[in-house]
Amino acid sequence: MFTGIVEELGEVVRVTETAGDSALVAVRGPLVTSDARHGDSIAVNGVCLTVVDVENGTFTADVMGETLRRSALGALRAGDPVNLERAAALGSRLGGHLVQGHVDGVGEVVAREPAAQWETVRFRLPAALSRYVVEKGSITVDGVSLTVAGVGEDWFAVGLIPTTLKLTTLGARRVGDPVNLEVDVLAKYVERLLGARLAGPAVPDADPPGGLPVAGLPGGAA
Repeated sequence: MFTGIVEELGEVVRVTETAGDSALVAVRGPLVTSDARHGDSIAVNGVCLTVVDVENGTFTADVMGETLRRSALGALRAGDPVNLERAAALGSRLGGHLVQGHVDGVGEVVAREPAAQWETVRFRLPAALSRYVVEKGSITVDGVSLTVAGVGEDWFAVGLIPTTLKLTTLGARRVGDPVNLEVDVLAKYVERLLGARLAGPAVPDADPPGGLPVAGLPGGAA
């Protein structure tokens, strides 16, 4: 579990294709590797990856083909900057929101509007995710916890403060660039719970086993 508060702007050292359609990614991040061990979780641009090895401020992680296809990690190349965050520790402050590191889809930067102290950025999102995005709600973009400032049928907008522009990859994202999106998991749970409730209870058998009477109808009469 993560919070969407980027700890460090790392750099991809190399991407090595492995057996099948997977890859081994090496990322330089002195801060996040300072206490990292084999098996730890580190979010890379919002994707939860498992540390395979750590050496001299660089960690490596296996990336499955499924992850490469369903996230923007498949486009990573050596030298690319990446947002890094270690898994949250129990008792730590929740500065952003609950983030799983499980990408729901890939969006795209469609517009940037600079202002005096911040910048408004608009993203296109897959149609299947639009119902989970609400104004003033939370969304994760490339691992950064953000508040939705505006939303439409196939887009949403956020306001980026100078710190976010400077210390994350979002400051350099250009129109047309892909980004990893993770919607608020609470919205998905609510949808599933309400969906089951709206579907109603299971319909009882018309003739209960053993000839038990139907409520209000003596002797089980129909």
